[in-house]
Amino acid sequence: MDKIKVGLQYWIPQHGLTRLMGKLASAKAGSLTTAVIRWFIKQYNVNMDEAKHSDPKHFKTFNEFFVRELKEGARPITEGDEIITHPADACVSQFGPIEDGQLIQAKGHNYSAQELLGGDEKLAEEFKDGSFATLYLSPRDYHRVHMPCDGTLRQMIYVPGDLFSVNPLTAENVPNLFARNERVVCIFDTEFGPMAQVLVGATIVGSIEQVWAGTITPPRGNTVYKWDYPEEGDKAVILKKGEEMGRFKLGSTVINLFAKDAIEFDASMENGQPTVMGTPYALKK
Repeated sequence: MDKIKVGLQYWIPQHGLTRLMGKLASAKAGSLTTAVIRWFIKQYNVNMDEAKHSDPKHFKTFNEFFVRELKEGARPITEGDEIITHPADACVSQFGPIEDGQLIQAKGHNYSAQELLGGDEKLAEEFKDGSFATLYLSPRDYHRVHMPCDGTLRQMIYVPGDLFSVNPLTAENVPNLFARNERVVCIFDTEFGPMAQVLVGATIVGSIEQVWAGTITPPRGNTVYKWDYPEEGDKAVILKKGEEMGRFKLGSTVINLFAKDAIEFDASMENGQPTVMGTPYALKK
């Protein structure tokens, strides 16, 4: 059955299905929208007590519900300049060293940092022998993504690609999953070196948005796009630890890359562990 589920993803019209779901999720359908949201909350056991607006009737579209804001103080950010915090509510899929330019996708499946970063060899060199972590956001999770540390945006890269599901089953069976799916790569300069925060698209992920640029995708295309940002001035993007940096309209995956000898992951972190945005993720070395 698992092989059938994965195999079907090669045959379905991934982009067409995603466009359709994106339109439906953006539709204002009144009581029908409310009914769908109530079903989703029950189906995935979504905790609405922590949402700023807990009544499903508040949301005009499903997307508004999906990127719901939390109550003030619902995710306190762990203080301390040396502490890097989790960027999202998620589940740790894989983490560890980047060895020979390779990241672990799942048992028996690796992929390259260069491919993940849109084929940019020079950029990938900045993370040679560094560290990575992959965080999977499930449908029930809070879907805004935040900064794990203070950072100044240097570059944003849109990389077109497939839209396979990114759930654990697919990660274990589709080679180069995260390097073949559509993604938005954000490169930040921090006090401990470069950091990449990559937002990976997936089937029925209708949109990836950034707080400084709005919607990055859709529209979708076949060309890699790059935007460079200044270190200072009106067009500079400087974010503090815990600030929102992006969001998914329907869930997906966040991947972080860190430079060599820059950080040490929290000693309690392990694969399969749920994460809460703002809690300890790593320590600066």
